[in-house]
Amino acid sequence: MADAIAGYVFYEIAALLVLAAGVGFVGLLLRQPLIVSFIAVGILAGPSGLDIAQSDAHIDLLAELGIAVLLFLVGLKLDLTLVRTLGPVALMTGLGQVAFTTVFGFLIALALGLDTVTSLYVAIALTFSSTIIIVKLLSDKREIDSLHGRIALGFLIVQDIVVVVAMIALSAIGVGAAGDSAASDVLMVFGYGVAMLVAVGLFIRFLATPLVERLSKAPELLVSFAIGWAALLAAVGHYLGFGKELGGLLAGVSLASTPFREAIAARLATLRDFLLLFFFIALGAALDLSVLGDNVFAALVLSLFVLIGNPLIVLAIMGAMGYRKRTGFLAGLTVAQISEFSLIFMAMGVSIGHVADGALGLVTLVGLVTIAASTYMITYSHLLYGWVEPVLGAFERRSAGAKEDKGSAGEGYDMIVFGLGRYGFALALALKRAGRRVVGVDFDPEAVRFARDHGIDALFGDASDPEFLAHLKLTTVEWAIAAIPEHATGITHEDARRALLLGLKDAGYKGRIAVAAHSDATSERMRDAGVDLVLMPFRDAASQAAELVLTGTPPETAEPVDPQGQKELIP
Repeated sequence: MADAIAGYVFYEIAALLVLAAGVGFVGLLLRQPLIVSFIAVGILAGPSGLDIAQSDAHIDLLAELGIAVLLFLVGLKLDLTLVRTLGPVALMTGLGQVAFTTVFGFLIALALGLDTVTSLYVAIALTFSSTIIIVKLLSDKREIDSLHGRIALGFLIVQDIVVVVAMIALSAIGVGAAGDSAASDVLMVFGYGVAMLVAVGLFIRFLATPLVERLSKAPELLVSFAIGWAALLAAVGHYLGFGKELGGLLAGVSLASTPFREAIAARLATLRDFLLLFFFIALGAALDLSVLGDNVFAALVLSLFVLIGNPLIVLAIMGAMGYRKRTGFLAGLTVAQISEFSLIFMAMGVSIGHVADGALGLVTLVGLVTIAASTYMITYSHLLYGWVEPVLGAFERRSAGAKEDKGSAGEGYDMIVFGLGRYGFALALALKRAGRRVVGVDFDPEAVRFARDHGIDALFGDASDPEFLAHLKLTTVEWAIAAIPEHATGITHEDARRALLLGLKDAGYKGRIAVAAHSDATSERMRDAGVDLVLMPFRDAASQAAELVLTGTPPETAEPVDPQGQKELIP
């Protein structure tokens, strides 16, 4: 009997994988984001479709493991100094968005004819954004390390804490507990959280590096440990009441200071994407279309509120705190959808008897609309910003950028390097050692901080942002060098370089331009676009290496450093 059940589960998983590959391929041909395709797979495989996904326990297990690995990988990249720096804006934005959505969502729900209790439930459900979906989208766009990505992660964590409090309060009401009991449960969870933070801090201080160094002698064991550690802390976090997401995140943070974090991240990336497929399948399968009812008009109104109102409040708060409208807009788009926890929250309300099935159907439909729409909004965020930028001036103070720019705006330099990845950082370092006045630009705050720590003046900024380029003082700059890594911005690599060229021209730049390219075709297109010099990093390095081998001349002694601090660069 057990063998038969196991065989059936295997057939089911195999069918889901084939269906996911097929639907994903169709979505790829139609240029649709994979997340939308995978959620569609869940709907097709769920009770509203082909009813293939019946082994809920197995699918949920794989989905939860994927969540733990995803947040673990995010935690691996978190810099504790940066967390402290961005804490205030994350807290203010997170709480402000929750308060705004709750108040105005409640009023809109009342205006739509819902009763008071149902309106309150719906309003609270609309405050939750999906950490998993946002982190996945930002990771795919290589923007999880950008300033707006880190701020978004910060206020999503604040939201998760609010989710915990709301769930505990609702559970207490469900079992008939008194208000004092609910309050004590919340305090207990926070106490557990503090204890876990202390334990993780001690692990970082005394055990993390020596343990990982010992495990690194067997790479397969290192990967197994990383997965087990992520799952363990996720399970502990869930058991203590503050969620698998925060537990997995802490697991990553606990290993972020070790010298092997990049190796761990590289090995787990593919596994993360495979496991997250089951999260999106489970999410789609949970969307029971039979309970949608006659809520189309109300769902559209509430969806527009989430898609427009939530980003606007984030934009307003960040603008008031001194951030540029571009940063606020890109961060704000991350809250333009509701979460899977919204559906769980409403289901709990139905089970308690506070709301009817129709309310769950209403929030389910809002979830379908906002998750799908926000996926496109985030995927094409830079293009969308270009469309709406002229009307966003009211959200930016005159002193905007003070929170982002800590250093010169380019004045007094004769070379500016856009992109401080491996190649850009090494290039800036070599130019500085040659006696040139160099300033670097990157949209990864950690890369900017690292460059400054190694004596290179650096600015935070997006090379594809015309407004940022206009802010630079380029009168003394002789060379502008684009060393932008692949997928370094939300647009394609070549589009980012073209945007840079146009932005420099619009800013009145009169100097020469060099661009790093990786193929002859791209090199030709860059020359046609008016670039003065095309750098071919791999070909140039190979030519120099061949010359060194043939002449037997040793390379100059230097101190090459990788911006992530993990591996030496080739001189």
